Amino acid sequence: MALLSFLFPSKPKSATQAKERLQIIIARERTNRAGPDFLPALHRELIEVISKYTKVNPDDIKISLDRQGNLEVLDVNVVLPDA
Repeated sequence: MALLSFLFPSKPKSATQAKERLQIIIARERTNRAGPDFLPALHRELIEVISKYTKVNPDDIKISLDRQGNLEVLDVNVVLPDA
């Protein structure tokens, strides 16, 4: 069975890929605090991904990063249009 998995790997799901990207961005941000802010790039990517599935106004996607001591909270708020 392992040989078949090696020869025909399954494609990762988009949710898994998005989660991995967010983890990489956050890890990079933690190590490079003086570097450029990643939130504008994340905002653009979210607009692109969500637009593949539904029409959304870019102003309806809000992203914020709150820091409180050692904790960081990434808040993503997306207002989807009515069906």
